[in-house]
Amino acid sequence: MRQPSVIARRVAAASVSLVVAAGAAACGPKDSDAEGSGGDSAPHKGGTLTVLNSEPQTDFDPARLYTSGGGNVPSLVFRTLTTRNRANGAAGAKVVPDLATDTGRPSKNATVWTYTLKKGLKYEDGTPITSADIKYGIERSFAPELSGGAPYLRDWLVGAADYQGPYKDKKGLSAIETPDARTIVFHLNKPEGEFPYLATQTQFTPVPRSKDDGTKYEAHPVSSGPYKVVRNENDGEHLILKRNPYWSSAVDDQRKAYPDTIDVRSGLDSSVINQRLSASQGADAAAVTTDTNLGPAELAKVSGDKELAARVGTGHFGYTNYVAFNPTVKPFDNPKVREAIAYAVDRSSVVNAAGGSALAEPATTFLPDQKSFGYTPYDPFPAGASGNPAKAKELLAQAGYKNGLTLTLTHSNAKDFETSPEIATAIQDALKKAGVTVRLQGLEDNDYRDKIHSVKTEPGFFLAHWGADWPSGGPFLAPIFDGRQIVKDGANFNTGLLNDKSVNAEIDAINKLTDLDAAAKRWGALDKKIGEKALVVPLFHPVYKRLYGKDVKNIVISDWTGVLDISQVAVK
Repeated sequence: MRQPSVIARRVAAASVSLVVAAGAAACGPKDSDAEGSGGDSAPHKGGTLTVLNSEPQTDFDPARLYTSGGGNVPSLVFRTLTTRNRANGAAGAKVVPDLATDTGRPSKNATVWTYTLKKGLKYEDGTPITSADIKYGIERSFAPELSGGAPYLRDWLVGAADYQGPYKDKKGLSAIETPDARTIVFHLNKPEGEFPYLATQTQFTPVPRSKDDGTKYEAHPVSSGPYKVVRNENDGEHLILKRNPYWSSAVDDQRKAYPDTIDVRSGLDSSVINQRLSASQGADAAAVTTDTNLGPAELAKVSGDKELAARVGTGHFGYTNYVAFNPTVKPFDNPKVREAIAYAVDRSSVVNAAGGSALAEPATTFLPDQKSFGYTPYDPFPAGASGNPAKAKELLAQAGYKNGLTLTLTHSNAKDFETSPEIATAIQDALKKAGVTVRLQGLEDNDYRDKIHSVKTEPGFFLAHWGADWPSGGPFLAPIFDGRQIVKDGANFNTGLLNDKSVNAEIDAINKLTDLDAAAKRWGALDKKIGEKALVVPLFHPVYKRLYGKDVKNIVISDWTGVLDISQVAVK
């Protein structure tokens, strides 16, 4: 999900609708089950897959969903120009064609992107999918009454900043051209080498204009994927999906679509979900979850049971938990104070507070430990696993605090093992060894988010987290460190208020690259440059552990999402 997602202003799932799921996650699955079928029999078609979730799949309209890689459940119904590669681990962090024949053909300066649709694409009623339908699907995502999706297109498309959607403006977006039924061309305000990643968002789903009934469309959106919606109760609390008879694997090599029926049931308590998956009785034997992790206590119980342990999928999502500083607040305007705290932090105790090494991996870089992000190992303030209080005291003395100082650390009271009291207490204990007294300010989750994401109220010292909308350094570094993204009268995520011309220029230069491997290396180098400024202290990257039913086969967990890919599973 996942604030796990870039522009986490909208979502909170780590599973990327995530994400959400926000969304929400470094080399992919490590449990024995994650390498193949999840059992001794080959996957086959048929049966019903049950999905047990905590959060309902609300706003089931491609315009309103905030997804990455097409999402999980949404990707069963909505196809997009491109999508994530449905493969385990690092291979799953690649962007691949979906409705299009390739990932896009850029102009020399990456300001114009052209796509050609595959032949033979059809909706659930057998009518052909056209480029005009994709253009219309994007345009309707600009309508105020269908808000909620990713905001990039408003910024990236020429002349789109004030567009209000096709219901108010029949002329549409001139920045999107459809010269014929299989060709679509996008004109951008500036070079965007990562446009193929953006084209995985559900806003790129085709929508036939004749079937669009505005806000009511979510009840029965027209399917372009392997399944169609036959029931949507209580705004996504109960979804039933059946096969789309006009979908063909001949024009979709990414989704396996093994089950005949997908039964999504939401609004369940997380402990109930894990109990049901653990017991694996009746329909729950063929069940999965797309949004519920195992907590520390549950994982300890599962780890002691060989049969249950074999039914745990392990994944990593591009996500970092960190300490953030506001350098306009004293004493954090002094870099030596920030550096002292970086040396004092005991990452081993933080990892323990987050649930232990099975659920968290220590971090010294802001970018996650994945190649696709451009991960470059570095530690500008090397203090070992347990911190270096002596070095911290030395730096504090140089900063004029030889007798120590007292600070307030703001955190959330939500029991999320990320920005919650357990993590704050671990920071408090570590800094005490360096002569720093830390007072904890715990806030209810909504109050916490409002406070830390407002330039006017942002505290000097607080816990934060960030996740990427796609597996690249761009949506990870730019929202947090690009000075032009500082928002003074709204939700601001550049918490260090960094506005460095050289950093901004390098972000622009990398965005021009269409060679994503080359771009990744540049993102890694930029991460190191920014890290030396001590505007944040990376703490850990989460590890996702999720149970699945005993009759579920073909477990695929990619580094794009970090969670089980529902489009790949089969049931007995």
